[in-house]
Amino acid sequence: MKDYITVIGGGLAGCEAAYQIARRGINVKLYEMKPGKFSPAHSNTNLAEIVCSNSFKSNLHTNACGLLKEELRLLDSLLIKIADEVAVPAGQALAVDREEFSKKVTEKFEELKNIEIIRQEVGKNENESLRELSKDGIVIIATGPLTSDNLSDEIKEITGNEGFHFYDAAAPIIEKDSINMNIAFWGDRYSQEREKDENIEEWKRRIKKSKENNYINLPMNKEEYENFCTELVNAEVVELHQFEKREIFEGCMPIEIMAKRGMDTLRFGPLKPVGFTDPRTGKRPYALVQLRQDNKEGNLFNMVGFQTNLKYGEQKRVFSMIPGLENADFVKYGVMHRNTFINSPELLDEAYNFKSNTNIFFAGQITGVEGYVESIASGLVAGLNAVSKIKNDKKIVFSNLTMIGALSKYISTPNNNFQPMNANFGILPQLEEKIKDKKVKYTKLADRSIEILNSILQ
Repeated sequence: MKDYITVIGGGLAGCEAAYQIARRGINVKLYEMKPGKFSPAHSNTNLAEIVCSNSFKSNLHTNACGLLKEELRLLDSLLIKIADEVAVPAGQALAVDREEFSKKVTEKFEELKNIEIIRQEVGKNENESLRELSKDGIVIIATGPLTSDNLSDEIKEITGNEGFHFYDAAAPIIEKDSINMNIAFWGDRYSQEREKDENIEEWKRRIKKSKENNYINLPMNKEEYENFCTELVNAEVVELHQFEKREIFEGCMPIEIMAKRGMDTLRFGPLKPVGFTDPRTGKRPYALVQLRQDNKEGNLFNMVGFQTNLKYGEQKRVFSMIPGLENADFVKYGVMHRNTFINSPELLDEAYNFKSNTNIFFAGQITGVEGYVESIASGLVAGLNAVSKIKNDKKIVFSNLTMIGALSKYISTPNNNFQPMNANFGILPQLEEKIKDKKVKYTKLADRSIEILNSILQ
């Protein structure tokens, strides 16, 4: 076994992993293909380049990403420390001077004696291949959502073509407890019409209790539907990168594009009401939105057919117009963008370790964690476990009652509809007591996470 660990990718996850390894006395070879080659979204030569927003999201204890940052500070994350140092005014959020952030990370790495930065691409057709690097050494792959074609080809070979995805087209995900069940009802298409009989009250009771196929249904009348469609087609969308526009809509049409084809398009498509009866009226709705269970615990539901390119604020505004979602908590908004990620639930364990070759770890957005802070967290966990591997120690698995552990659990738990996920309170095991006040509930969940993490670190 080589006496150093290889990290491929000098982004947020790769840099955090490399730092955690180096500070524990292990040598690191960090491969970064810039400046010899740039991805379509990158432009400068520094490590940890931030290409989108300069915001690391909320610092609040009652925000899931705020909690994750608290955990990372306790775990001595280098990148969160530097983010705090170069913060710019942003209210309750942690936002950074992006140029200063990347510059400081790069300077820190150039100072560290046991990190060698190698400016070279890794991949099947390159001088350095993943297979060679991992043959008798430990490798962390942290190449992000814009992994180069050469490395992508090699990752495809080791994971299998079915375990690799290129374009992320995901619908919004909602916390079940925030859905108004006085309007919504359970059931799958046609099940109600098969069950309906002359005793309307008995039928309503069965429908209320039914959870067949794990669908929640949101009926709309004509006025509600038309108002929704009007706002949907006029809502602001995210501007795609030029390289994304070519292929993004081939396999999955955004719901706002579909709505622009005519007022009735959606109700003859993903919002068709055929096979349903609104228990409130005993009649078929004019249109209907379906929500499908998204996790094993049954506390998260995704909006069926609602892949979208609307801005996040617009998604909250427009989708909250749907009856039953007026107070919905969106734990993840819909996205449609270039995003390379592996089928982690089949391929990785909770240490971000590749099951088929334990010399390989993955970290960052390629694993299906989504967001800056989430990528840093995955890099930290992968880095710690790479050190454990080279020292022949036990794997470090954080409790899923912590946010960092819950993310690890999410990406490693079998899921037929696996999609990238950011930090949210919906992936934490819920409290035994039912608490309606969201702020109180999130505070208790966050307090529990910090208490558990502190007990581990003592």
